[in-house]
Order: sequence, then structure tokens, then C-alpha cells
Amino acid sequence: MLFSKFFSKRKAPAPEVVFDPVQPESRFCVIGDIHGRIDLLTSLVEAVPEKMSIICVGDLVDRGDHSKEVLEFVMQHDRITSLMGNHEQLMLNFLKSPETQGRRWLRNGGLQTLASFGVSGVTDSSGAEALTRARDTLYDAMGENMVAWVAGLECIAWSGNVAVVHAGADPNTPLEEHAPDTFIWGHPDFRKTPRTDGFWIVHGHTIVDVPKMRDGRISIDTGAYATGQLTAALFSQDGVEFIST
Repeated sequence: MLFSKFFSKRKAPAPEVVFDPVQPESRFCVIGDIHGRIDLLTSLVEAVPEKMSIICVGDLVDRGDHSKEVLEFVMQHDRITSLMGNHEQLMLNFLKSPETQGRRWLRNGGLQTLASFGVSGVTDSSGAEALTRARDTLYDAMGENMVAWVAGLECIAWSGNVAVVHAGADPNTPLEEHAPDTFIWGHPDFRKTPRTDGFWIVHGHTIVDVPKMRDGRISIDTGAYATGQLTAALFSQDGVEFIST
């Protein structure tokens, strides 16, 4: 009797979700979180087949030493577009409200970005006046065009049954109904629950040892700023190929 009661309360396993192969409408490449590593970015772009368009998942800036150079390279490259990452959002928050948003950014790699633009004299414990001066200096160093370019980055791109975002998506909500912050910052169920709409979600934000493709998720953030390994996923009608520095 005890055994029958115990087993009767056990939940039935969730049905396995079967995903179709990736089916992009055209060939393209997605590059993971760069975080100021211009050396790895230029090397990886050279390895991408010619005429293949390139999408960066965001987090171009912070932590590495060459955020300025990465932004300039991506802005000027005719094959590359980028999405908004949470670190671009943190930088924009600093530019908008340095006294309330600045310390959080500086604690998460913003100091390295400031240094790449020649901005010094501020730390994550600086007061509002110093933070405001740093913001003004950074804005002048970036220039209006670069600030506007960063602020105008999209949060999602897709081709066929492949969608590209920075951090993740709510597996229970259609992609077109998402708030931008979910794509930028992620969702608690993203890594737990497979999607059921057939989309493969390519993303960065969460560091993995090697690129992974599982349960509708394609994870390509291999921690470039710390590991020296920047990863790209190449999509074609033949499937997905990963390449890394």
C-alpha cells in the first residue's frame, strides 16, 4: 500500500521535444561575446568565408582592453551587424544617468571600456560629480554617431527557424511578444525548458567551455576575454559548423 501511494504521486516525465534541423533562409555567421578582444575578433572574421554575413550577439564592450577598437571595427565593417547585449545596455545607462547607474557598470567591466577611450580618474566608489565628469568625457570621446549607433542596436535577428539574441528568451512566449529586456538579460526558464515553436535560439551571455547545441539552444559564449577563445557558429543549408580562435 505504501509503495502504491508513493508511485501514484510521481509525476509523469515531460514529453521529449523533437527539434527539426536548423533551416536558415541564407548562409550567415554568429559571433559570441567579444568583450573588448579586438585581436580575437579580427582573427575570427578573417576565418569566416567571404560574402557570409556576420551577426554579433552583443557584449562588444567591457572587461577586455580594446572596447573602443571593437566598436569602431564592427561599425565600419560592411559584413557585420550587432545585437544589443547587456553590457551595451549598462554603458547606455551610465551615459544617461551616471550618478545612479555608473557604479554598477564600472564594477562589471566598464572601467576597461573607459580606459580604452582614454577616460580616467574614476572608480566604482567615486562620487556623483566624478561619475558625471567621466560620462561627459566618454560621450565626447565616443562621439554622437557612435553613441547613437549603440543605442540603435536591435535585440533579435532571425533567418528561417534560427533566431539570434544576446542572452535568451522565454520558452513559453512567442518571440514576437517578448520585451527587449528578456533578449538582453535572459529568462530564468530559458536553460530549463525547451521551446515548442521550432525555433533554435543562438545566444551568448552564459559562458560555456565549448559551443553547445541542445534542446533548441545554441550557446556560443566561450568567455573570450578570459579564455582567449572567441567562437562563431556558421549556418547554412548543410547545418551548423563551429569555429573558434
